[in-house]
Amino acid sequence: MSRRTAQRVLVTGGTGFVGHHLVERLRDQGDDVTVFDVAAPHGGPPDGVRMAEGDLRDEAALERAARGTDVIYHLAAVVGVDQYLARPLDVIDINFSGTRNVLGAATRADAKVVLASTSEVFGKNPAVPWPEGGDRVLGSTESDRWSYSSSKALAEHLTFAFARQHGLAATIVRYFNVYGPRQRPAYVVSRSVHRALNNRPLVVYDRGRQTRCFTFIDDAVSGTILAADEPAATGEVFNIGSMTETAIGSVVGLIAELTGTTSVLDVDTATALGKSYEDLGRRVPDNAKAGRILDWRPETSLRDGLIKTVEWARASDWWLALPDSGAE
Repeated sequence: MSRRTAQRVLVTGGTGFVGHHLVERLRDQGDDVTVFDVAAPHGGPPDGVRMAEGDLRDEAALERAARGTDVIYHLAAVVGVDQYLARPLDVIDINFSGTRNVLGAATRADAKVVLASTSEVFGKNPAVPWPEGGDRVLGSTESDRWSYSSSKALAEHLTFAFARQHGLAATIVRYFNVYGPRQRPAYVVSRSVHRALNNRPLVVYDRGRQTRCFTFIDDAVSGTILAADEPAATGEVFNIGSMTETAIGSVVGLIAELTGTTSVLDVDTATALGKSYEDLGRRVPDNAKAGRILDWRPETSLRDGLIKTVEWARASDWWLALPDSGAE
């Protein structure tokens, strides 16, 4: 499909991993881009992009940033296992209250919203692959592990509610295990690459038998922009993820091969993370809807994506100097 004329765009969370890549692509396509985010610890947005510093819970600041925009990509959130175990209240507050403020500002600005959601909303539904309308199967509210899933599901409910009650044009994209350059070293790919290049043993949990479907950042960004640009996507939710299921142990093994690493440490999840965390055996999307409506398909193989990620990491001393997150 053809690209629309240049738009005025606001990206919340635009200094984060997915946000930074999205902002670069939008800028390169000619859009007028503003980032709304807290202060970036490792540099602000790319050249040619405005920065509006603020917290999603500051409704007035968000309102000012949203004025006159055509599209708001809402990516800002508290995310990561380490975060929702350490900061469950912030996860809920920012992901829910912040999203409500974004949707309100978008409604008043008459802007379209693309909400970035997550495969986590499906919880531990065993019936994979998951279509967009698949059931949510969660654990106890006593476990902080489910706070992120629940907060993002509520963000989706809010988005659909604003669409139905206030006529907001909105689309939801659910990311499945996105990886690539700039990702904080707190996820299986980024942390493994980070440890390998810092001459530390790689880590797998529970022998790495869990499976995931890894999606390279460039493919995730393409799906996100298509969701904004395709009129038929309004009011819909899309799984943005590869359907190639790979065991975590195999991914770590491939990273070891690409980096020349031989040391791998197996960690027991229950011992390392305690009862507040529950791992998932499988996580597989059904991405047929994104293919049908958005004409989107992941184009980057896992090996090619890992090669690009490792090459970038080798040249990024600032990133290699970051602390990693997780148990030894």
